[in-house]
Amino acid sequence: MIKKLILASVLLSAQLLAISGHAALFDDKEARKKILEVETTMNSQDQANQTELGNVKKNFEQRLQAIEAITKGGGLMEMQNQIESLKQEVARLKGELEEANHNVDTTQQRQKDLYGDTDARLRKLESGATPPATAGSSDASAPQPTAVVAAAPARNTQEYQLLELANGLSKESKHKDAFNAYDKFLKDYPNSALAAEATYGLGYSQFALKNYKSAIATQQKVIELHPESPKVPDAMLNMANSQIQLGLVPGAKKTLRDLIAQFPNSEVTPTAQKRLKALEAIK
Repeated sequence: MIKKLILASVLLSAQLLAISGHAALFDDKEARKKILEVETTMNSQDQANQTELGNVKKNFEQRLQAIEAITKGGGLMEMQNQIESLKQEVARLKGELEEANHNVDTTQQRQKDLYGDTDARLRKLESGATPPATAGSSDASAPQPTAVVAAAPARNTQEYQLLELANGLSKESKHKDAFNAYDKFLKDYPNSALAAEATYGLGYSQFALKNYKSAIATQQKVIELHPESPKVPDAMLNMANSQIQLGLVPGAKKTLRDLIAQFPNSEVTPTAQKRLKALEAIK
């Protein structure tokens, strides 16, 4: 815009010089007339140029004032605060993602271990063979039969076979059927020596079916009614997992700490320690 104004002024000046140079060719009256016309044109052009320059200056000042207002009004500071909030949110989501990935890895490994011996155990049950005793689970996921004590029913009894059926259904991830089988066992044999294991299995089935509140209540029964049972550590770990699913992180941390303190030598204690460490890493 400024270049155009300068160019217009130069052209008018050249025109004025040309007219002055040729003034001798005209009479005085004609020459004065031409000069006045040129001066009038130059004055008009000069006013237009001044107006245009004023508009440019005004526009520049308005932009400058807008930039100063943003700086002084804390606009940049507010934007920086928003960026920091987004960074914190990303960090929180990253922690939750790592915890979810950890849970997925644990579940996948558990499923591989469970499916590995499902067919063999079912074949032994169908043939009436005596299955070997199974050690306590290494996670709060798959219910395992506890070691048989003196008061436990014989392996060939309907009572024992019903619990084995429930355990087999749970291992096959048929959690609704497993829940029904555990529930039937507890109704038919409420005073059984295997009641603690059946109650734990019932609670895990509820967890697998995403009935987390019910799972917590059921596992609490294992802890309160069968404090000497080897399934208590498993019940506590499963209860902590349910609390995590419900977003009850402080309660889950307490349950895991109690498990580690009360059962330092349990097979599920290393898993509880890893889970507690993961929860404490989430701010």
